[in-house]
Amino acid sequence: MLDGFFAPGGILFIFLLIFLFLFIVQLFFYGFFFLKFALYLEAPSSAKTEGVSVVICARNEYHHLKENLPLILTQEYPDFEVIVVNHASEDDTAFLLSKMAEQYSHLKIVEIRENLNFFDGKKFPLSIGIKSAANDMVLLTDADCRPVSPHWIALMAGGFSKEKEIVLGYGAYMSSNSLLNRLIRFDTIHIALQYFSFTLAGIPYMGVGRNMAYRKSLFYEEKGFTSHYNIHSGDDDLFINRAATRKNTRIIVNPESFTLSQPKKSFKEWWTQKKRHLSTGRYYRWRHKFLLGLYTLSMVLFYAFFVLLLALNYTIFPVMALFIMRLVIQLFIFHKTLARLNERGIWLLVPSFEIILILINTVLTFSAFMSKETKWK
Repeated sequence: MLDGFFAPGGILFIFLLIFLFLFIVQLFFYGFFFLKFALYLEAPSSAKTEGVSVVICARNEYHHLKENLPLILTQEYPDFEVIVVNHASEDDTAFLLSKMAEQYSHLKIVEIRENLNFFDGKKFPLSIGIKSAANDMVLLTDADCRPVSPHWIALMAGGFSKEKEIVLGYGAYMSSNSLLNRLIRFDTIHIALQYFSFTLAGIPYMGVGRNMAYRKSLFYEEKGFTSHYNIHSGDDDLFINRAATRKNTRIIVNPESFTLSQPKKSFKEWWTQKKRHLSTGRYYRWRHKFLLGLYTLSMVLFYAFFVLLLALNYTIFPVMALFIMRLVIQLFIFHKTLARLNERGIWLLVPSFEIILILINTVLTFSAFMSKETKWK
């Protein structure tokens, strides 16, 4: 039996040891990072009365603004303004905003008549919007996003304190029964699990522009987007990657603090969006790239060695035992995470979606590094 275990020449035993090592690395990420978020008990946010400036950049977003902007303008918060930067729109966005401004005195419109590119992508209009903010607390979202409750501003503002200058929220996607919709939502949840967990571990590295906030004074201290002005995307994650620290960042995951938007409806559109987002990863700080790369690489190799060892019909019991242990831990973590993020209809699909995303992200990573970045609008 021992001869069979170590044959031939110890090579397969070395493969098994590598598989065990990959299991331990994955266990480290699930146990040290992801479990923090799965079991996280959020402290009540303190009530705030300090003014908040909500900043939205829009380009040809007439229909989204018509549907979503009233839900932001009617938030239950004592002191806030909503700044919409109309970036060279060619539809009826300007007319719509003008009409809404007659009804809502706290709506401030910033018009950019020409498509100027002092910054690539959304960074130029967003910089103008932040500069126009009357308040130090700046809350960011997109034109195609809506808050899920009238307490969105209050909850996100409640995350600020004397020490906390950055507040990261969750930007959910509307659900449907399509397989693509569930895959997109799983990808969003998986990414959120990572950046929320890393933040709780004192290693904040990104946020999403659909729902995040920071102080205007911090934006100026960090000199805005100048360190990555020539990159099309990254107005959200690259700024947080530069500005966030262990002490100044907090997450808010109260279900009433979420925003909701419509995901891409075709695989091609989603592919383009993911390619743009992945292209910014190379600009992260080295320790963030190391940890995220280690997590991803260990996950890919874990599956690869699992298939290899099964194909060689070698030591099936320990291989299956390690695989099942990881699967049980994974399903437990995602069960808690999905419940916390109020996401449904995905749990039993988690292992399948993980494998699909491994293949997609592998192709996209090489594609993103080999081609030009995709523009915002």
